[in-house]
Order: sequence, then structure tokens, then C-alpha cells
Amino acid sequence: MRTTSGTRGEKVPTAPSANPAVDTAAVTALLERGRTMSTPVLRAAVDRLAPPMDTVAAYHFGWIDAHGRPADGDGGKAVRPALALLSAEAAGAAPEVGIPGAVAVELVHNFSLLHDDLMDGDEQRRHRDTVWKVHGPAQAILVGDALFALANEILLELGTVEAGRATRRLTTATRKLIDGQAQDISYEHRERVTVEECLEMEGNKTGALLACAVSIGAVLGGADDRTADTLETYGYHLGLAFQAVDDLLGIWGDPEATGKQTWSDLRQRKKSLPVVAALAAGGPASERLGELLAADAKSNDFDSFSEEEFAARAALIEEAGGRDWTSQEARRQHAVAVEALERVDMPEHVRAQLVALADFVVVRKR
Repeated sequence: MRTTSGTRGEKVPTAPSANPAVDTAAVTALLERGRTMSTPVLRAAVDRLAPPMDTVAAYHFGWIDAHGRPADGDGGKAVRPALALLSAEAAGAAPEVGIPGAVAVELVHNFSLLHDDLMDGDEQRRHRDTVWKVHGPAQAILVGDALFALANEILLELGTVEAGRATRRLTTATRKLIDGQAQDISYEHRERVTVEECLEMEGNKTGALLACAVSIGAVLGGADDRTADTLETYGYHLGLAFQAVDDLLGIWGDPEATGKQTWSDLRQRKKSLPVVAALAAGGPASERLGELLAADAKSNDFDSFSEEEFAARAALIEEAGGRDWTSQEARRQHAVAVEALERVDMPEHVRAQLVALADFVVVRKR
């Protein structure tokens, strides 16, 4: 890993400068395959929940609206199910072998979204009111817990040695995900967070579950631990690239595209990568940003800040180099992820599809 030094002696990784080209049609087909193959099993799992949790979960997944009427809502990008199916194929198995893993990972992912929305106070997800806003905090907590339990049931019901191995990986990834959320919340109340701390948090919060997604199908398909671990390396760094792009969207993303408020991460005082990198950069913009954020932490009027005040903070982050550094970091993590694939013996068309998904993550609209 090549690095440069920040103003406080922190090692800041450098990155390649060019975006990869993306075969959008091919990636869209992969994502749609993951969604199409996993959704019937996902719906059947949700149907096991006792009322009203089944209805609340259906609303969260976009299958019904707030009044219980059938809907065709945005259920997310389905990156994790796509990875789980490709994972099975990487091990030489049929993609269907990865379906239980795809569903289990998707259940854990949505467990985390339900809880995160409540903890962060987010009122919108995927262009709709969040579950806690519509059905109340108690239902958001209960349904999230239920989805986590279902994830383990789906795997353990297979009754195989491979299912036990897959469940261990899923539970470890879930624990890391929770660690990351705890770190994220604690950092909101600190004036300074290092780049290394931020990357560790994001590796836990996002990287761990993506790493599990891209190994769980292979494990169910009989892959050895070395193969699964190497696939996890790809998924972990893909997760860091994914989160870096999300951090950019969290400040500069178009609300029409993200389904969230303008400057959403700044409103929540998140110490995301652009903020942390800007604070570590030094210079007048960095120092002014640090002064403003320190004052914000003590302000009683923060919730009433104007759009102009958040825009001014975003401008300082960009002037200090936080936006550019985060874009470069996304590309660097992408390169590390793709390199890991070279260490796994798999069909070449599967390798190409995993590379295409990684390319898609880095050049998502931002």
C-alpha cells in the first residue's frame, strides 16, 4: 500500500486516478438475476413473521405501501444477493446453491438498515418514509431483530456441514457490522477521528457483510477456507470502496437519486471519510472546518441550520481536499479488491462478472 503523510503524521493511502469503464447492461443483468432468484425465498421467509411484523417488513422491502396495498417499491441495488450467487459459481457450483446465503445476507443487511434509520433519525430511505416513521420505533426494532433471527434459520435449516460454516461466517460479519455502527455513533460526538479509525469503522460497518456475501455462496458450494477467505478479501475492500462512494453521496448526492435529504451526513454530524480526510489535510480550509465542526458540536441551534450553512461546510470539505481524496480512496480500494480475485481459481467468466460489479460500485452516480 502506497501512502502519503497527513498533517498529523497519519498515513493517507494514495490511489489510482482513473475510473474503470463499466458494462452497465451486464451489471444490471447480474443485479436483476440476484434479485429475481432470491426474492421468492426472501418473501417466504418474511411470511413466517407474526403480524404485524410481516406487514411492517413487507413495507420496508417495498412490496406494499403504508396502507398495505401492493407496491413495486425500490428494494435496493441487490448487490449482496448478486455477489452470493456469483460466489457459488466461483466455487464451481450452480448459482442456485448460493440462494440461501443470498437471502440470509440480505436479511442481515435489512436488519441493520431498520436499526440504523432509527438510530440516525433518518426519515427517508429509497424515496419513502422509513419504517420507524410509519410504524413507530418499537416495530422497527422488533422487525430488525426478527430479520436477523430469520437469517440464521434460513441457513441452519439446510442441515449440512457447509451450512454451519456459512452461519459462523454470517454471525461473525454481523458482530463486526454492529461494532461498526457503534463506532460510527461514538465518532459523531468526537471532535477528531483519524483516517485509520474511519476506515476501520467503515470496514466493520460495510466491508464485513459484503465480504460475507461474496464468500457465503462458495462455502455452501463446498469451497475450502482459503478460497472463502480470499473471496472475503475481495468483498471487504469492495465494501470500503462502496462506503467511500456512499460517503460522497451522503454530502454531495442528489436527493432525487439518494432518497435522502441534502447534506444528510453533515446534518447527522457524521465523521465520514471526506470530513476526516479534510480535517487531516491541514491548511486554512481544514482549520476553518475544524473550528466550525467544534462549534457545531456545542451548538443548541444545530437542528435549525440553514441550507447555506451546510453548503458552506461542504465547500470547506471540498476545498481542503476531502472530496477528491475520498474519490481516490474508492478507486484504490477497488484496485485492491480486484487484485484479490487473481488469487482464486475460478471460471474466467465469473471473475469478469465480479470485476464488473466492483467497477459498478466505484463509478455509481455521485
